[in-house]
Amino acid sequence: MERLSTDYYVYPGATDRALRRYRAFAQSPGRRPLYPQDAECSCRGCSFDDVRHARDVLDEVLRQLPARAREELRRRVARLDAAYLQRTLPDPFADRRQWRSDLWWRRRLADGREGP
Repeated sequence: MERLSTDYYVYPGATDRALRRYRAFAQSPGRRPLYPQDAECSCRGCSFDDVRHARDVLDEVLRQLPARAREELRRRVARLDAAYLQRTLPDPFADRRQWRSDLWWRRRLADGREGP
């Protein structure tokens, strides 16, 4: 699927990279809230600095995968989504700050740098 995708951000290895990035963020040690960081660059590599971009890529991959593979990935992502929701805070002004505020994972408070 990655080789056939026409999406700039979905390329061979992008799913693995996005999943690893999302898992590393959502399962960070500690109990304090986490704040996604903005990527300094929108190229294929640097864009993964923003965990929300990793979730964007996973969303796109889920749309393109065949049913069986989609369901397997969806289960993994759902567990990480629950952890992401627990560790981040809602952003009441996301509609003014986020270019894709229709996506629930982009409606969470972010900071210039990642961390608690």
